[in-house]
Amino acid sequence: FDAQSREISSSVLRLHILADSDSAQAQSLKLMVRDRVQECCAEIFSSCTSEEEAKAAARANLDRLTSEAQSVLRAAGCGCEVHGEITNMYFTTRVYDDVTLPAGNYDAVRLTIGSGRGHNWWCVMYPPICVSASGAEISDVLDPKQTSLVTDEGIQYKFKIYEIYKDIEEKINSKRK
Repeated sequence: FDAQSREISSSVLRLHILADSDSAQAQSLKLMVRDRVQECCAEIFSSCTSEEEAKAAARANLDRLTSEAQSVLRAAGCGCEVHGEITNMYFTTRVYDDVTLPAGNYDAVRLTIGSGRGHNWWCVMYPPICVSASGAEISDVLDPKQTSLVTDEGIQYKFKIYEIYKDIEEKINSKRK
């Protein structure tokens, strides 16, 4: 299960947007940024057929995504800066409609608005689970056993146990640093 989960996390590229704060205005701005970035991502990632291609497209378009997010803020009269980066970070187990992704470290495009101290929003850019694009689907990226693992409703309890395990592992690793 651990090996399958690690393979899944290495096959997916996520999007992570952090709001400046938890104020209603900052959260609203975060969602406006999300909407614009998703439009861009539909175009950027529509022809990607692998996680490596998606990461390359993300690297090539990171300035564009950051600039688009910044433009949304400026148009709304917000003076916050946006910091864009590609990082590998820990995500908890997440359910997207009929797909459940296990907890683990995933590559992600992270856009931080201002201080980034507000609630965040995240989704999967590749395969485009949250981005309406005509690219690959989860079954095109994962092998049949992995696809069954993330789409089988009965497996969610195993993900919770795995998430607890990964949380403990993450805490141990962060104390070592």
